[in-house]
Amino acid sequence: MLDALKSVLRKTSIHVCLVNTGGCNGCDIEVLALLSPRYDLEQYGIYVHQNPREADVILVTGAVTEQWRDKLQRIHRKAPEPKIVVALGNCPISGDVFNQEGGSVYAPVSDFIPVDAEVPGCPPRPSEILEAILAVAPGAIAERGRKK
Repeated sequence: MLDALKSVLRKTSIHVCLVNTGGCNGCDIEVLALLSPRYDLEQYGIYVHQNPREADVILVTGAVTEQWRDKLQRIHRKAPEPKIVVALGNCPISGDVFNQEGGSVYAPVSDFIPVDAEVPGCPPRPSEILEAILAVAPGAIAERGRKK
């Protein structure tokens, strides 16, 4: 019974896994703002959790540190097809202030996993994050529905 209900909900909702690979957490705070009544992310059928095995969208925040290179690739492999990755903020896109000569920060994140959308900013506004998710995720949901 629970599996049947879960299957129905998964076909109509977007599940987002937030992955912080090292940084200041500014982007993470903006994602949390999306859960507030002002933005009410769940009204769009978007749910944030930490399980990559059930994620439609992986939101990557923070600069990729040496410790996260392999972990990020493993998380990406665990996500079901079709996988959508959104690089959130300047850090995963360019390394921003953490990308120093001789440092252990690796940018862009697209060097390690394929990225479908980038949301620049330090940090980007919650409305920009929501727009990026809504721009890329519905196509993945529709594709998953056709495969089943």
